[in-house]
Amino acid sequence: MLRYLTFRIAQSAVTVLLVTMIIFVIIRLIGDPTHLMLPPEATEADRELLREQMGLSDPVIVQYGRYLLGLLKGDMGMSYRFSMPALDVVLGRIGPTLLLTCTSLMIGILVGVPLGIASAVRPDSWIDFLAKGIALFGQAAPPFFFGLIFVLIFSVQLRWLPTSGYGGPQYLILPAVALGWYSAAGLMRLTRSNMMEVLTSEYVRMARIKGVPERVVIYKHALKNASLPVLTFASLQFGILMGGAVSIESVFAWPGMGKLILDSISNLDYAVVQAAVTLSALMFTAINLAVDILYAYIDPRIRYA
Repeated sequence: MLRYLTFRIAQSAVTVLLVTMIIFVIIRLIGDPTHLMLPPEATEADRELLREQMGLSDPVIVQYGRYLLGLLKGDMGMSYRFSMPALDVVLGRIGPTLLLTCTSLMIGILVGVPLGIASAVRPDSWIDFLAKGIALFGQAAPPFFFGLIFVLIFSVQLRWLPTSGYGGPQYLILPAVALGWYSAAGLMRLTRSNMMEVLTSEYVRMARIKGVPERVVIYKHALKNASLPVLTFASLQFGILMGGAVSIESVFAWPGMGKLILDSISNLDYAVVQAAVTLSALMFTAINLAVDILYAYIDPRIRYA
């Protein structure tokens, strides 16, 4: 188990390193921030002086090495737009994004998994057709499409919920449901397919022949063995939902990290974009590492392999 854990931690570290390298190079290909920081009448000599002061005139490999050294110390650079450490800017916005992402994931699990179980237990029933319909619509359109539809119906026409903003639970409902529908659809389909496969296995048939109650067969025997791929998929959904939160935060004017990244890209604020993406990568790899460890405890064959 220790060898498996060491290997997974090393993999996670390499993943984060590659993410920082890619975003560091890509953000510098977008444009030169000195054109936004200086007035239009500034000369090229003025811009070159500012580049030297910001360290942008050095080779990219030197800039990246300096960034990694600062990252090891918890320093992700200064935001020229906010005139404060980029990490502080991102940490100020990560709370709303985590709230939206975690709520959406919980909606996906609480809706998708029970629907998948019910659909597998009662195939070709009305609940099976309902679950298939939810899965079809959930994966056929992007989250921001559902966000716009929800705003039109529940905010503009029915006036039940606010169109945008951040505050009480009423502001969270529409964006969380719009974002969580996609996860619910994927979890429903995966749970249904795994449950239907397990329910036709020999040990489940033997349990039924022995007279084991159907509820015990479904929730103790079948669901336990069908839950491993679902657990992995649910952990991957965290990163997917954080990516989808970018569009949802724009639709609902949600003051989260996604909107901050879009604004920082438009303003060529290198440090904030790098800090936001690096922090997201750290959270994503940490969650996947935790799930892998849990997976290894549930299924001993993984750690022995």
